[in-house]
Amino acid sequence: MHRDIEQILFAEEALQAKVTEMGRAIAVDYQDKNPMLIGVLKGSFIFMADLVRAMDLPCQIEFFGVSSYGNKSETTGAVRITRDLETDIEGRHIIIVEDILDSGLTLNYLMEYFQSRRPASIEICTLLDKPERRRVEILPRYIGFQIPDAFVVGYGLDFAERYRNLPYIGVLKPEVYA
Repeated sequence: MHRDIEQILFAEEALQAKVTEMGRAIAVDYQDKNPMLIGVLKGSFIFMADLVRAMDLPCQIEFFGVSSYGNKSETTGAVRITRDLETDIEGRHIIIVEDILDSGLTLNYLMEYFQSRRPASIEICTLLDKPERRRVEILPRYIGFQIPDAFVVGYGLDFAERYRNLPYIGVLKPEVYA
C-alpha cells in the first residue's frame, strides 16, 4: 500500500494534533448542549473516533451511510443512502462529521435531508477541505486542513475500499486510480 503513495500530506502526529484541537473547540462551543455527532460512512469512522475521544463533554454518536463515488475517483453527483439514522434528531444539536469536503454535493444533500427532520441546529465538521473542487456553496464550521486538488487516501479515506487503514493521509499515485 505504501508504495502507491506519491506524497504524505499529513503524518499521524499532525492528524492527532489537529483532531485534538478540533475536539476541544467543539467541546467549548457545545458545552451544556449534548450534541449528536453524525459520522458519514465509511470515510469518517477513524476521524470521528479520534474526534469524540478529544471532546470533554457528553455527546451522542450516530452514523449515516451514503455513496456517491462507488469505485471511481470522481463523484457521480448522485447521492445514494446506504444506511439511515436510527435516532430521531428533532430538536437536537447536530454536527455532521465528514472526512473530506470536495464537490460539496454530498454534504449539501445531507444538510437538506437532515434539516427536514427539524434539528435545533446543524453544523459541519470536516477533516479535509478541497475548495478547488467545490460545485455548491458549503460553509463548514470546523475544518481540519485545506488541501490541494489531489486524490488523497488514508486515515479512513479510500480508493475502491483500499488504503483506509493507512495511519497518515497521502496523495495516491495517479497510475493507481487512472
